[in-house]
Amino acid sequence: MKNKIITPQFLKEGSVVGITCPSGHVSVERVAYSISVLESWGFRVKTGKTIGSGAGYFSGTDQERLADMQAMLDDDTLDAILMGRGGYGMSRIIDAIDFTKFIEKPKWLCGFSDITVLHNHVHAKYGIATLHSPMSGHFKPETEFEPFLLSLRDALTGNPLKYNIPASVCNRSGEGMGVLTGGNLALMAHLTGSVSEVNTEGKILFVEDVGEYLYNIDRMLMNLKRAGKLESLKGIIFGGFTDIKDTERPFGKTIEELLLDMVKEYKYPVCFNFPAGHQDINYTLMLGKMHSLKVSSGGCILEMLP
Repeated sequence: MKNKIITPQFLKEGSVVGITCPSGHVSVERVAYSISVLESWGFRVKTGKTIGSGAGYFSGTDQERLADMQAMLDDDTLDAILMGRGGYGMSRIIDAIDFTKFIEKPKWLCGFSDITVLHNHVHAKYGIATLHSPMSGHFKPETEFEPFLLSLRDALTGNPLKYNIPASVCNRSGEGMGVLTGGNLALMAHLTGSVSEVNTEGKILFVEDVGEYLYNIDRMLMNLKRAGKLESLKGIIFGGFTDIKDTERPFGKTIEELLLDMVKEYKYPVCFNFPAGHQDINYTLMLGKMHSLKVSSGGCILEMLP
C-alpha cells in the first residue's frame, strides 16, 4: 500500500452516484428508495444492469457482475459507487477487475459485508480511501433522517466524522492514532494469504460479523492473530456481532469474553459496541484515513483526522 493515502474527490450538488450489485441478488424495489434519497441529497443516480437481475444466489453470473462493476469503475461521470447489497460474490471477480481508469480518477466505493473484499483490495493495492457504509437496504422511509444514514452523506461531502460511543464494561482504556482499516471478520480471514490481505500494522482495526457460531468467530480471530494481524495495532474497535449462535455443547464464553480474550496480551485501547455492521444502525467509516481513538471510563471517541 502506498505511504500517501489517496482521497477521492468529495461530492457536491449534481455529483453522480452509481449503484451496482457485485455480490448477492438485490431487488429493484429495495434499490428504488435509496435512489430517491440520494436525489434528495442533490445527487444524480445511475443504476447498473445487476440491479434486479439474478443467477441463483448472485445478482448475475460472474461475467455479468464483473462487467457491471467494471463499467462503473471506468465511468468518468461517476463520483461514487454505492453497492446494492453484499452477501457473497466479490471474491469471485476481484482479480479480474481492471482498476486502471479507477486509479486515474478515484471515486468513493461505498458498502460493507462482502464489500470488505473490495475495500481491502483497493487499500492493499492502490492506497485509496473507501467508505464502510450503509447500502441500499438501509434506505427506508423510517431511516431517511436517521443520523447513521446521514453519516454517509457527511462522508461523501467531506463533513468531519466524529463518533462518541457510550462506555462498555468490556472496554479497555487508552489512546491510539492510525489509519482505520477492517470490515467483516469472515471476509478478512478469507483474504489472508491473498493479494487483498488486510495490512494492520500501526493501524486501528474495525471488526464486525453476523450469524456466526461463537467457535467460528474464535477460529477466524485466531487466524488473524496467527497471521500477526492483531499484535501491532494502535487500537481495535468491535462493531456489531449480531445473530450470534452457539453449539449444542456451549462454547463457554460470551461474545464479549471471546473478543476480549483474543487481545488480552496487547496494550492498545479496545472499544466495544461501535454502531456499525449488520444491524439497523450502521454508521459510515472512512477506511484508509487517519483516525484517533480515545477510550476511557466515559466511553469511546473515534475521530477522523484531516
